[in-house]
Amino acid sequence: MADILHRITIDASPERVFDALTVSEGLQSWWTQDSNATPESGSVAVFKFLQGTIVFRMRIEELVTGKRVAWLCQGDPQEWEGTQLTWDLESTESGGTDLHFAHRGWASTEGEYSRCNTTWGHLMHLLKAYAEGKPVEPHFSG
Repeated sequence: MADILHRITIDASPERVFDALTVSEGLQSWWTQDSNATPESGSVAVFKFLQGTIVFRMRIEELVTGKRVAWLCQGDPQEWEGTQLTWDLESTESGGTDLHFAHRGWASTEGEYSRCNTTWGHLMHLLKAYAEGKPVEPHFSG
């Protein structure tokens, strides 16, 4: 199994970063405009790409306000199915957030793995800008 790991420091509180990861408005601002999420364990967040031709469904496994977000991918992309996404948030001395992101459980590093790794790296910077209140456009807009 292969994992994608990223770490970034964000000049915003863990609660602000948590909101950017758990409510539709936040996710639509930095990831994809066509998304719907309810910050509730057990719910399924839906993310659509390329005019809805690609759909990701993420079961929200764990939410700890200001600390942790965990999802389990339920499809549709075959390579993503069963992978786990986590965001662990740690408060910094300055009141910011150290964000540790993991996308775990990839069957191999072939196929979409490399592209997803690069995209997640870019997305972390968009998330950072959004949480810090800077102007940002979502990576996927249609």
